[in-house]
Amino acid sequence: TIAGNQVTGAGGGAGGLRSTVGATGGGGSLESALSLTSGTGYTVTIGGGGAIGTWPTRGSSGSNSVFSTITSTGGGAGGIYASSLQNGVSGGSGGGGSHMSGTGGSPSPSGQGYAGGNGSSTNNNGSGGGGGGAGAIGSNATVGAGQAGGAGGNGVAISAYANATATGVNTYYAGGGGGGATGGFAPASGGLGGGGNGAVSNIAGVTGTANTGGGGGGGQYAQLTAYNPGAGGSGLVIVRYAK
Repeated sequence: TIAGNQVTGAGGGAGGLRSTVGATGGGGSLESALSLTSGTGYTVTIGGGGAIGTWPTRGSSGSNSVFSTITSTGGGAGGIYASSLQNGVSGGSGGGGSHMSGTGGSPSPSGQGYAGGNGSSTNNNGSGGGGGGAGAIGSNATVGAGQAGGAGGNGVAISAYANATATGVNTYYAGGGGGGATGGFAPASGGLGGGGNGAVSNIAGVTGTANTGGGGGGGQYAQLTAYNPGAGGSGLVIVRYAK
């Protein structure tokens, strides 16, 4: 039995973010602008967010979004404290590590996002690290008297033209999910760009926002009661062109 203990999972990593304008994920170089032909059909693949798992089974990583020669890699799943699954999974951005010293997953391939944060090392009442975002690493869980979950890393703001006057609108995409936390703390926040908040006692983790590539919040399992993690948010492809 695990009664008396609190088992916390980590936040999911955001999907990789690739752009030809402004800024792109992971501090990498911009993609080259694509040459598209008007009136020609193009295949677009929108990646699904990672599915949640039921403890002690870890959830899955997200799937890739693809347009022409550009691929954004799905975000890595967060770690859980079960068997040897504490470490976050690598992905566009890495998933966070669960408590019991789980380490955050790395961005793979590089240049699409950032690593997840580490979980706390405390045996009882530990917390999970935040998932990495396209614009920043996930925060580590707090270690010591306060076992707060790590916040998800922020995403990247992309400017798109909202109307014919070319008014710029900056919208964040691909924020990491917050880590699951022990009772008595506020939920760890997801990163800007659709990252879901992590779970605490009586509050489940939040699913990443659809069509942002945001990571899901980590879950918590306490006193034989499960507060589920959130699933990852689906991806998005934006095509900007001159009229």
